[in-house]
Amino acid sequence: MVLLFFAIGLIFGSFYNVLIWRIPRGESIVFPSSHCPGCGHTLKARELIPVLSYVLQRGRCRCCSMRISWQYPIIELTTAVGFALYASREVSLPALVSKLLFFSLLLVASTIDLEHKILPNAITIPGIMIGAVLAFLGWSVPIGASLLGLISCAGFLLVLALATKGMGMGDVKFAGLIGVFIGPLPALGSIFIASLAGTVFGLIYLLITRQGRNTPIPFGPFLALGALFSAEFFL
Repeated sequence: MVLLFFAIGLIFGSFYNVLIWRIPRGESIVFPSSHCPGCGHTLKARELIPVLSYVLQRGRCRCCSMRISWQYPIIELTTAVGFALYASREVSLPALVSKLLFFSLLLVASTIDLEHKILPNAITIPGIMIGAVLAFLGWSVPIGASLLGLISCAGFLLVLALATKGMGMGDVKFAGLIGVFIGPLPALGSIFIASLAGTVFGLIYLLITRQGRNTPIPFGPFLALGALFSAEFFL
């Protein structure tokens, strides 16, 4: 099962790279088919093998030699390892599906935020709906805890966003997504962890780069990491 879900994770990781590239640019995730952004070369099947194609092509396009970002194999391997770890620990298929969806949404959204400093509605809004449906089906936390997690976490960050003006509405909706999947207590714990980690990292980053206090630092990746740690601790 672990090896099977590792392989499935590699495939999904390749698809997540498509989402990460196209969603912030407003492109369709279906058409056109996968291609090189430099020369437009349509990728053949042998160029779409997760991780292996990157290694065999030495990180470059076969046609124009444009360098391919390290992000592609990293996302594929991260997804594969995440899927394998969850598969090794869950005995219930519904719970496994719920956790894999949650992990995937966190990964895609936080990667986009890290690169573009946005948390797209195309991820957060459907993610909240998916989380509510899974809770209603009994595949994750109880529906009452799910809705309370959505309201409390999104509401908490909304108050902070309005009071400090240092946080975007994307962070508010992302917190709501986390809350609807794992409930109020774990989600509020994830905000605490994210705030602590974000503060420490932000101070170190600003000291190293010698940038000002107004330098924007994406909060989504810290929320995602906080959610993963908090969910493991509380659930």
